[in-house]
Amino acid sequence: MIPARYAATRFPYKLMQPLGNKTVIRTTYENTVATNLFDDVFVVTDHILIFEEITKHGGKAIMSIAQHESGSDRIAEAIKNIDVDVVLNVQGDEPFVNKEMLTKLLAVFISDKENKVQVASPIKKILDTKQIANTNIVKVAVDKNMNSLLFSRSIIPYHRELNITPTYYEHIGVYAFRKEALLQFTQWEMTPLEIAEKIECLRYLENGIQLKMVLTEGEIVKIDVPEDLEKAEAFLKSSNS
Repeated sequence: MIPARYAATRFPYKLMQPLGNKTVIRTTYENTVATNLFDDVFVVTDHILIFEEITKHGGKAIMSIAQHESGSDRIAEAIKNIDVDVVLNVQGDEPFVNKEMLTKLLAVFISDKENKVQVASPIKKILDTKQIANTNIVKVAVDKNMNSLLFSRSIIPYHRELNITPTYYEHIGVYAFRKEALLQFTQWEMTPLEIAEKIECLRYLENGIQLKMVLTEGEIVKIDVPEDLEKAEAFLKSSNS
């Protein structure tokens, strides 16, 4: 499922911006389909322009019925009556889908014979020390089994013992859910830490559900602001050269 909100706050209408000879959302959709990892791929949107952009080029799209605060809510509405076990949320503003990352996420559920994992999400090591203090980057602390302990925009862990060098991880906002876990998530009220940090997945932790974190190394090209679209164009040209 690719949630696609039309009027994004920081970069309105970004999903309908041209990227090469396609729009951002069409590029995301077609690259997701091209991974051949999924039984089906849908764009879930609140706007007819995005719906038609996908369907007129042979893709599949679903119009949201209600207004939604998050991509998880939008996806939950769309899958409520679909017979499915695991749903993967691909971000509409990340057009160059990282197949290696998505494969690892799906592998978590394939190997989980006892259905213990309810939610999985990718992380990558932070190698640039400037990013550790960047509050736009969500950090995550994990246990020895790579389950999430805490998400924060602050520096976690705090480097007090200078004889030890901690590993810092950036959380990448892509999720794979069991259907029932996602439906349950949308029934819970927003939680105190979630509200304070503006980090959606904290709602899972505050309701006692850990996330299985999956380490990835691939480059993520995300379009948040107009300058990011220029970077995406450069990435596209380099990929095609």
